[in-house]
Amino acid sequence: MLAMKAVSPLDELAAAVVRRLVEKRLTIATAESCTGGLIAEVITRVPGASKVFGFGWVTYANAAKERLLGVPADLISCRNAVSEPVVRAMAEGALARSQADVAVAVSGLAGPGGGSPGIPVGTVWLAWASRFSPTRAHLVMRPLPRREFREMTAEYALRGVLEMTLGE
Repeated sequence: MLAMKAVSPLDELAAAVVRRLVEKRLTIATAESCTGGLIAEVITRVPGASKVFGFGWVTYANAAKERLLGVPADLISCRNAVSEPVVRAMAEGALARSQADVAVAVSGLAGPGGGSPGIPVGTVWLAWASRFSPTRAHLVMRPLPRREFREMTAEYALRGVLEMTLGE
């Protein structure tokens, strides 16, 4: 007998996001730094994701945020890549370049190194942009082992998409 593979909570959440977007006839784009494409990956694991997902950027380097998403270099140099204005610009850049209805962006420090007193390891900014509501951002500070941090960030990102699309 074949063993059934357990579905992770993150996969269940991604399936709920895809169902919601299909139901609302909305599309999504992702702009990821610290998650390295995990958000796009869990969305595209869901059968039928091609109806809602067309664009995803992994902009791990600051130069990628600038060139691919249009984040101003001076914004990154003045505020840091892990900041509210930068993650907002990432989400809005993904929204504009993809022509999706919704975009989610994340930028953070997964660690174990690279933190500073002002931006410690475990810091992540998330932003959600859409064609029907103002861009919003959220800060999470939760130092976890790298894998758990990335999964937690993807979960926050997907939950934010569900919240954003609730009334649409």
